[in-house]
Amino acid sequence: MKTFELSKEIIQEISNLISNKKNKEIKKLVDGIHYADLAEIINELESTERIYLIKIIDSDKTSDVLTEVDEDVRDEILKTLSEKEIAGEIKELDSDDAVDILSELSDEKQEKVISLIKDESITENIRELLNYDEDSAGGLMAKELISVNENWSVLKCLREIRKQAKDIKRVHSIYVLNKKKILIGRLSLKDLITSPSKSKIQEIYIPKVDYVHVDDSADEVAKLMSKYDLEAIPVVGVNNELLGRITIDDIVDFIKDEAEEDYLLAAGAKFTLIPGISNDVEADDSIFELTKARLPWLILGLFGGLGSVFILESFENIMASKELRALFFYTPLIAAMAGNVGVQSSAIVVQGLANDVIKGSLISRLIKEVSLTILNGLILSIIIILFGLIINQSLEMSITISISMIFVIIVAALIGTSVPIILDKFGIDPAIATGPFITTGNDVIGILLFFYIAKLILVF
Repeated sequence: MKTFELSKEIIQEISNLISNKKNKEIKKLVDGIHYADLAEIINELESTERIYLIKIIDSDKTSDVLTEVDEDVRDEILKTLSEKEIAGEIKELDSDDAVDILSELSDEKQEKVISLIKDESITENIRELLNYDEDSAGGLMAKELISVNENWSVLKCLREIRKQAKDIKRVHSIYVLNKKKILIGRLSLKDLITSPSKSKIQEIYIPKVDYVHVDDSADEVAKLMSKYDLEAIPVVGVNNELLGRITIDDIVDFIKDEAEEDYLLAAGAKFTLIPGISNDVEADDSIFELTKARLPWLILGLFGGLGSVFILESFENIMASKELRALFFYTPLIAAMAGNVGVQSSAIVVQGLANDVIKGSLISRLIKEVSLTILNGLILSIIIILFGLIINQSLEMSITISISMIFVIIVAALIGTSVPIILDKFGIDPAIATGPFITTGNDVIGILLFFYIAKLILVF
């Protein structure tokens, strides 16, 4: 399969066809384009062109396109479609994708759209899924799946699977239930087609099956599916009754969204000091929106810088001494080392928390980090002493700077290691620890420690 490449020529061709209302040619061209690629094209079209294209293409294709376009583009499209048109798109989608789109509408519009869908099984599934938290297993699952009863014969099982599979785009697994609809295992397709037609499912099914509970967090689901390389996983309720299933594409989308959010946090482009209150930003947002998202972090950095100014001012008498003046020139180095070590430590911990590999107590993690920092500090100190010899700096000054730097980077490592873990314990996204919050804290504390330790050694 040749990889689709979005080009100006394709965009221009479709724009021209739309402006000339060449509907038959548009449909013929679009028919050969995968819906994910078509979504890329729609993202690049003008607003009026997007709406025109969506309205002339069949719902069985545009419904999938709506799940792939950028959120702001989808929001724009949904605002121009009537409730009846949205209902036509929704009924073509799997229940999880349908809910994702409906959740972007107002409560009033949601109800109107749902009321226009005549298939009760679809509306029932949608209403159920809308009740779950979007970051839970229930919020990720779809209701479409294949399930069979343990008491069925192989022949009856095959007939029932054919019926159920009509409304499912892809069959990942066949789940086995008992008479109370409780999940008890899974069925191998190979075992099903090679077994005698009169055999009972209870004689051939596999009792071992991984599953998640409907209230489990999306993070837990992602870790489980990643650990066991699962393409799909069933979701059960309080009594282990089968409620739905989550497929790998849903998890990939969740991980992608989480990665983007963590990147924004780390870059200081998303301000989240209070759980649940944040500013999501995109590169093409307005200057006002971007300023609103970034300014709080810049203010935090400003206060950190002002703190450093007051610290330096309290030691201004050093500048009058020719022997001690060099300490001021090393201030940027100390601040940079504190920031770098703090960000390195926090980045490693955040990655470990994300991959669920951070084990043991906080104390043991801190001891390990301090040991590593001391080793690195000793090597860096030797470099500073050698540098001092090259520039004819006094040995006492070089040793003072080296010792101060070791203490500073130890504290920076402790902050960088402990803050993400503590935030995680309180249910706050630890990715926030890699942003300007950590860097600013390390800068202020680092400079303060540097001068106080130097004062103790050099006695001034």
